[in-house]
Amino acid sequence: MDFSLNENQKMISQMIKDFGEKNIKPKLMEWDETQEFPVEVFKKFGELGLMGVLVPSEYGGAGFGYTEYVTVISEVAKICGSIGLSLAAHNSLCTGHILQFANPAQKKKWLPKLASGEWIGAWALTEPNTGSDAMRMKCTAVQDGDHWVINGTKCWITHGNSGNVLVAIVRTGELLDSHGMTAFVIERGTKGLGAGKKENKLGMRASETTEVIFENCRVHKDNILGKVGDGFIQAMKVLDGGRISIAALGLGIAKGALDASVKYSKERQQFGQPISGFQGIAFKLADMTTQIEAAELLIFQAADLKNRGEKVTKLSAMAKYYSSEVAVKVSTEAVQIFGGYGYTKDFPVEKFYRDSKLCTIGEGTSEIQKLVISREILN
Repeated sequence: MDFSLNENQKMISQMIKDFGEKNIKPKLMEWDETQEFPVEVFKKFGELGLMGVLVPSEYGGAGFGYTEYVTVISEVAKICGSIGLSLAAHNSLCTGHILQFANPAQKKKWLPKLASGEWIGAWALTEPNTGSDAMRMKCTAVQDGDHWVINGTKCWITHGNSGNVLVAIVRTGELLDSHGMTAFVIERGTKGLGAGKKENKLGMRASETTEVIFENCRVHKDNILGKVGDGFIQAMKVLDGGRISIAALGLGIAKGALDASVKYSKERQQFGQPISGFQGIAFKLADMTTQIEAAELLIFQAADLKNRGEKVTKLSAMAKYYSSEVAVKVSTEAVQIFGGYGYTKDFPVEKFYRDSKLCTIGEGTSEIQKLVISREILN
């Protein structure tokens, strides 16, 4: 496997750096403080082709593979984890689910608007009582002629209020039946679809997270993705790709924290020399860099498998587990290197620190990743 950046990755990396300097960095902390979801940034991402990274050109997307996609998410997350998270959720979950399981007519209907940034996507699986135990979902859909009537609540939904279209996995069969759930595409404005509480979060504060509430929400049968009863199986396959997204997100956060730490350690003087000259600091930087390099190798190996259409369940879980834990470790060390200044909002590492923790929780906790990995090994 060639580990050097290809021309697309180099172009993407420079494009995002330039875009971030102008459109993200100036307002990054303002969005964090106010929990504002900057929709205008994502409209501009659409103009750059970043809202449909994996979508084929026939549907208005960039037509890239997972190698380029990892570069997109990690480069954005180096600047701001919140923006990286929202970009990942739009691309890999909502858009990715439609891309993998929609029929040609459905793809033509929804993908061009998502890929262009005209629409922002949301994806709803988690419920207040389920978390990782998705098969116990209480949100149900009952058939009524050519429509299905959905009732219930989803939680922790990225873009649950601002999203223009939502892919929701709800129960259409018996409880605990893996073939008892179905995926529906629901457009904003559909009667009975609403948003509930907006979460006040530790980190990732500019990425909108809300409840989604269904009250006798009528959805036409043409909005079902695949077959009735295939929703849970589809969701597990979508999450295989989603784990690569969160791994890339953690990678970017870790790289951002490391870059800030290296720069600060060369500038900060103590006892007549830069603190980078002290072994205690230099060894921290060595550990941080090694962990990041190892995470990156796992992620690009998973991306390569995904590009080749091979089973990626074990490797994507490994990449997600390791990269997310590295993001927390590296950002924690970054705060330590900055000392007292790292504990203030005047310096960037406290935000990397707060944002990193989501990576060990979202799209399957670290404990769930270890469960997935162990099952793959033992089976």
